[in-house]
Amino acid sequence: MFVQSTFLALLVACFASSTIAQNSSFLFHGATIIAFNESSSKISVLRNSSLLVRNDRVAGLFENSVPSDLPKSTEYVDITGKMISPGFINTHHHLWQTAFKTLASNTTLAEYVQRYGEFSPAVNAFEPNDIYLGQLAGSLELLHAGTTTVLDHAHGDFSNEALDAALNATLDSGIRTFFAPAIHDLSLINGYSIEDQKAKLLSLVNDTRLQNNDVVSLGLAYDRFAQASEEELLERYGALNTSTPVVLSHASFISAIDMQLLRETKQYISTTPESEFHYGHLHSQVRHIQDQASLGVDTHFTFSSDMVGQARLWLQALRADSFRLTLEEDLEIPYTNPMSVEQAFLLITRNGALALRRPDIGIIAVGAKADLVVFDGSSPNLLGWDDPIAAVILHSNVGDISDVVVNGKFVKRDGKLAYSDYAAVRQDFLRSAKKIQNAWKEMEFGPLESNPLGFGITPYAQPRQIDVQAGPGTGY
Repeated sequence: MFVQSTFLALLVACFASSTIAQNSSFLFHGATIIAFNESSSKISVLRNSSLLVRNDRVAGLFENSVPSDLPKSTEYVDITGKMISPGFINTHHHLWQTAFKTLASNTTLAEYVQRYGEFSPAVNAFEPNDIYLGQLAGSLELLHAGTTTVLDHAHGDFSNEALDAALNATLDSGIRTFFAPAIHDLSLINGYSIEDQKAKLLSLVNDTRLQNNDVVSLGLAYDRFAQASEEELLERYGALNTSTPVVLSHASFISAIDMQLLRETKQYISTTPESEFHYGHLHSQVRHIQDQASLGVDTHFTFSSDMVGQARLWLQALRADSFRLTLEEDLEIPYTNPMSVEQAFLLITRNGALALRRPDIGIIAVGAKADLVVFDGSSPNLLGWDDPIAAVILHSNVGDISDVVVNGKFVKRDGKLAYSDYAAVRQDFLRSAKKIQNAWKEMEFGPLESNPLGFGITPYAQPRQIDVQAGPGTGY
């Protein structure tokens, strides 16, 4: 028996935010631009072209030209030979967990719940400053890799102070964030009750820092493992068919009725490809709902937070799945490719924006938000590219990203993060991370065979092990 795992992020507040004027403009010129034609809903590649940013928006696109009538205050940025992509959108992440990095390289979902999740010893071991530093370091890691928007399932909110720390780090980081604190019963662990959490969340609705903030918006996250269909339950209470975006994360065992409801209400799932491979809950049915799908990272302490990497992995996984059906079930040889690189690109750009009900992000078009990523097309692994979408999805890496812009501001420039105090943040975070890592190395955890936390009802089992070395042993 399988247990459906659904992590829900419901974005409920602060969507009527206003634009903060920045009174600045710059022009990227000489670039290949991966633009979006809103009339045809298709990508349009502009070569040797210019992109004008004014304040927080894309103010102009100039194909095969450099405009000469711009204000004298406009900064000209020559990026000849480079590619401009819309910023990447990550629709599921837990940013506070950065301090666990590399501790869980061989973990499973069962072990994650016991050791690293929202009901683990982290509840009492992480001080608010640890949450702040992990949240900030995680956010900057995303910016470095070209992610300009993240839906943060912030279940490190172990207290009012921890929640404040996570929000403060989010505001300090500069990344566009849909900040969704979790509602979870911690009363038996540290006394932080659901009523306390509800009161704190309601107080954030009136936080003046969020009232007129065009970069950070408030949401709500909820975790559960259940056999019931969360999609059907949400529909029963009318939560799906509203203007509020509801993002269902993982949805590994989504049903046909669930898919129908999501399509009818235009709500989206967030697949986190590497996470579901890594932890073992896989992607049983989600290939059937890719038209209502976006991508996320989930836990960046277990693998890279690079969204291009997630798109590449998912592209090849879906291709392999389709090829397998043709080869093994139909007993025929496929002669067309079932999924294009453009579809993978859309999953981490346009689809993420639609999942968040933000059509002004995830695209490059006049009037869209200036959330941009610049790739250096002259790097050894990109040299010789012709198709910029294929170059980004199949050939690029984080080292190729020279510039990142969020809301019209450079957050990475000439290959370096623009965060003013990053050196100090790095040192402070390293001290925090070593403290946490040393504590975890000394902890003793009980056996997992009996599901010690009573989390869900599906029994635990050991999968078949794989050893690449001949002879006795298991590879561990």
